[in-house]
Amino acid sequence: MRAPFALSFTLAALSLVAGCAGRAEPDDRPPQLASGWNEIRPGGDTICARGTPFSFYVRPGNVNRVIVEFRGGGACWDAATCAPGGDSFQETATPPGSSGIYDHDDPRNPVAGWHHVYVPYCTGDIHWGDNTVSYEGSGGPFTVHHAGARNARAALAWVREQFDSPEKILVTGCSAGAYGSIMWAPHLQKQYPKARIYQLGDAGAGVITQQFYTASYPSWRPEGSYPTWLPGITPTALTSLTNLYVAIGKGYPDMRLSQYSAWSDLEQVFRFQAMGGGALEDWREGMLASFSAIDEALPNFSSFVGPGSGHCVTPLDAFYDAEAEGQSFAGWMRDIVEDKPVESVCSGCQAGR
Repeated sequence: MRAPFALSFTLAALSLVAGCAGRAEPDDRPPQLASGWNEIRPGGDTICARGTPFSFYVRPGNVNRVIVEFRGGGACWDAATCAPGGDSFQETATPPGSSGIYDHDDPRNPVAGWHHVYVPYCTGDIHWGDNTVSYEGSGGPFTVHHAGARNARAALAWVREQFDSPEKILVTGCSAGAYGSIMWAPHLQKQYPKARIYQLGDAGAGVITQQFYTASYPSWRPEGSYPTWLPGITPTALTSLTNLYVAIGKGYPDMRLSQYSAWSDLEQVFRFQAMGGGALEDWREGMLASFSAIDEALPNFSSFVGPGSGHCVTPLDAFYDAEAEGQSFAGWMRDIVEDKPVESVCSGCQAGR
């Protein structure tokens, strides 16, 4: 892969701060971008949890379609989970990988050739937060910048500057990025009212405990991210991810919403238990109940429950290998972005395993 080059920008202009070999060819790529991945340094009030700089990455494509992808990487919400030196969440902005959805040279990739905007994750707040918190740890107080919303807005501002009227936008992300994808999809729909928006949450089913919701979730101060122009979107109404999906799906009935989860996603189970939740079976019951409730409420939603215990599918080779009810995940996703009808499928539901 070509080494990324870096750009900084304001809403008024873009300025090149470091370059790499090669000249942009005359195609649909945004100006000042080389082929391959480009690092964008937005500056301003963007920041990572420990105070390191935030940046995002863009790979120009050759069609008038855009992927806005939010990276995953755990979460933190109190002194124990946010403690320095821990491994509860991704703390620095890192570049994308090369497998799965990132491989734009693979003809099996349903979004090959799309412009790809990759938003790293380094704030521990599922891309929703806007709060700087001083936690009291065993070694004394420490500060965490839950600035995911600020960072996301900077990336979306860059998209608005670069793309006048994209035909289609896929908003996706795995793990914590799955939550970023559903929260920011309506913002992109508002930003581009004529574009076809497709949202895919990968391995972020939103199974949490009441204890986490009341005691820990407020640490992120996420309310500023809510698409409050839509009916039913208020801090008091959004008591679950299910409610968020239903409100967005009803507010934008032409938006295609979707979720993926493995049948026994052990990483999601681990996070659920860290919030005080129960066993795998309890998490699975919550995941299936949420998918079913959204499915029943929205004709524009579909879910894919894949086999096994792995976490995420889009950034991995499993992007092409996962199957449920005879349907490949990549083929299922291709039908979604090509506006073909799809059904919700589940690898273990009929057999109960």
